[in-house]
Parts: sequence; structure tokens; C-alpha cells
Amino acid sequence: MAGSLLSPPCSTSLLTRKPCLTVDLGRGVLKSLNLGHQRPLKLRSLECKDLVVSASSNNAVSVTDPVPSLTRSNVKRHTISVFVGDESGIINRIAGVFARRGYNIESLAVGLNKDRALFTIVVSGTEKVLRQVVEQLNKLVNVIKVEDISREPQVERELMLIKLNADPSTRAEIEWLVDIFRAKIVDISEHSLTIEVTGDPGKMVAVQRNLSKFGIQELARTGKIALRREKMGETAPFWRFSAASYPDLEKTMSDDDLVVKANRPTNGDASIASQGDVYPVEPYDDFSLNQVLDAHWGVLYDEDSSGVQSHTLCMLVNDVPGVLNIVTGVISRRGYNIQSLAVGPSEKEGLSRITTVVPGTDDTISKLVQQLHKLIDLHEVRDITHLPFAERELMLIKIAVNATARRDVLDIAGIFRAKAVDVSDHTITLELTGDLNKMVALQKLLEPYGLCEIARTGRVALERGTGVDSTSLRGYPLPL
Repeated sequence: MAGSLLSPPCSTSLLTRKPCLTVDLGRGVLKSLNLGHQRPLKLRSLECKDLVVSASSNNAVSVTDPVPSLTRSNVKRHTISVFVGDESGIINRIAGVFARRGYNIESLAVGLNKDRALFTIVVSGTEKVLRQVVEQLNKLVNVIKVEDISREPQVERELMLIKLNADPSTRAEIEWLVDIFRAKIVDISEHSLTIEVTGDPGKMVAVQRNLSKFGIQELARTGKIALRREKMGETAPFWRFSAASYPDLEKTMSDDDLVVKANRPTNGDASIASQGDVYPVEPYDDFSLNQVLDAHWGVLYDEDSSGVQSHTLCMLVNDVPGVLNIVTGVISRRGYNIQSLAVGPSEKEGLSRITTVVPGTDDTISKLVQQLHKLIDLHEVRDITHLPFAERELMLIKIAVNATARRDVLDIAGIFRAKAVDVSDHTITLELTGDLNKMVALQKLLEPYGLCEIARTGRVALERGTGVDSTSLRGYPLPL
């Protein structure tokens, strides 16, 4: 009997009369197999180029696997940027592409730029399979651009709200850690502190690890958003855009520059948006007028008979592939629009927290909550619309500037407490946290300089431990 025990290109000796295959599994463990007069056995699952094969005098073959499988080592975390037109059901379709291939979305952040939404998705997988997923995303209707920016220099940020147990004996140490990590305290009660912190995902893990000893009550994370770090010189993508924005540069303005300036991406009025899955939570203009959708939790006015307002829903779900597709499917199938969506890890291992803003009346949203309660992978869903809560949003905004305008942009950023996180000879990238009003106000002031790119997270919110609604105190005199 003649045959090959191992798949080519490995070479082995022929075995006769009940050969014995001895496999060294490492750590001194040997596995012997009596093959007998059977068909030649091919070890398809072994990587031949990583195996050490030796033959002994007693017709035994020793196969050693000294290194881990290449397939495991190729699994890496990828950051995928998806730029889409705002269309009803687009979130569900994008989440479905990953769910059908067994991918678990580690974090997802989505923000709107005019009537187009920018998704930042973090998943783990191999280069080959992720390339296939990108190809499938490009086939979706209304998907403008899909990029894997994992290997490129990038500015990455994440926002986290964390509520801790705090008593007089531990409060001083917590405040000390808050200063070290450059975080902010956004709510203080007798037995708890709510902290806001921004940074890269590594910083988020470090903060959570250092604060876990005090006891974490609730945690909400937006997921990562990222923009490429801008290159220097005239070969950079936004160099001509900057030149078109500033005629004082020593360069004539060509027709192409004028087209770029005319078509530059800016956040326009909400009235021209396509009212799809993700659109501005409120119109940008006339904040003092009767708003159907309120920036905080939709205070209804006496003359408003519709009862429609923005509802903030907080959900705890199992961290398994496809759960985001299931949740968004329940919302979209009932005709609801998703105004804001943020997905990230929660305070409990194996669970993720989804914070979403959905417009509707109290009655229709309560029916939606009842439908969500029926999901197997959903542990908890709360409508905190009528409760006092702390809410935050994170934005990265890249502005076209030259040497003359850079000082003005930095002065405006200082007023809004925004931080410069990347600077080139023709752009500057700012990081800003706050509520929607703050985001819109800064963006409007920077529009005349030229907005190159914008990445925004969804809204994250935690119930205030004090039980005090700060916005309801506006217009009332403070006690003496």
C-alpha cells in the first residue's frame, strides 16, 4: 500500500503494516494513532510550512506544531468607515451585512453631515474576509464610500459616561483620578458621581480598570470615531480645498477649486435632510421657537398638540453577533426613524449598551418598548425621556485653514473648550464634547473657513443621581 500521509508539499516515508503516527502536541503531550491497513490519511488541518516532521526507526512519524495557527494570528481589529446617504433602513442593512457573516460589531458610532451619515464600525477579523465584507457594503444602495482605515495614521476618539459609587471616604481619591485622566464630573449626588471622559480606546480601558474598585453602577460608551491624520504639502487631499477657501494664498484659484468650494460638505438645515434612519435630532435654526423635537428630551409646549418628541432609549443586550441587526430591525419594521445610535461595551462582562434616540409619542414609544422586551438577547430597555439625565455627544471636525486663519480657529475652539488633536499646514482637527446645541453652534461658526470632514458619535445618556433636571431651572432665580 502506498500513499501520502500529509498533503503536499510535505514529504513523508511510506508506512506498512499497522504504522503508528505520533503527534507531539507540545508541553510533553504525545498522541499516538494506530492507522492499520487503511486508506492513506491526509492531515488537512495542519499547516505544513509550520510543522516539523521527523521519522524514527520504528516507522513512527513525529509531527510538531511549534507555533500557533496562522489563521488566529491574522485576526485583527479593523476600523471601517462607511459614508452613506441618509435613507430609511440603512442602519439595519449595514448591520445585516456583518450579522449574516457571523461578525460581532464591537462598537458603532454614527453621525450626520447634512443628509449623509458617517458610520465608524469596529470589528475583528482577517484581512481577506474583511475585504469581502467591504465589497458587500459597496453593493448596498445609497452607500457612497467604504474604507478600512486601520493601517493609516488616524485620530481616534471615544466618549464614555460612567456612574460610580462614591461616599465621603472615597470621593477625594476619585477626584484625584479624574484629574489624572483629564476627565470631568458632570453629576454629583450623595452616593454617586457621574464622570465624562474622552480619549482613545486604550485610555477608556485604563479609566474603567482604575475606577472599577469603587463600584460601577452604569457605563455608556459611544464607540470609536476616527479621521485620518492630514498629510503635509500640496499633495495632501485637502490642499486645493484650503487654497480655494483662502484667496490670500499665493496660488490662483482654478475652476476646479471653485467647484470644490461650492460642493464642500457642510451641515445644512435639517429640513432638507431625507428623513431616513439617521438625521439631525432637531432643526438647527430657531432653537427658541416651538420645537417638535427637543434637543434634550423634548419638552412639549401647550400649543403643540401632536405629542411627538425625541425619546432616549437605553438597552442592555448580549454581546453576540447579529444583536444590533435584530434591535434595529424591530425599530425599522414599525416605521420608526433612528435619530441617534451609539453602541459600546457596558459595565458588565459580555453585555453591550445601546443608546438610541427615536421620535414618537409616549403611547407609540411604550408599544415599541414592549416589542423590544420580547427579544431574547435583550436584558433591559428603559425610556429615560422624562427622567433627568446627563447626555453627551462627541465630534471630530477637520477645518481648512492657512497660517492667517489658524489663530482665529483656535480662538473659537478655546471659547467652546474644544481641543486641537491634529494640525497640518492647511488643516486643523478639533475634538469637542457636549450636547447638540454646542455642536451646532461651533459648526456654524467654522463653516466660513471650510469644513473638510466631520465624524460624530450618537448621544449617550445616564440618569442623574441627583434627580435634578438642570434645564428645567432655566429662567428661574437661584436661591440666595
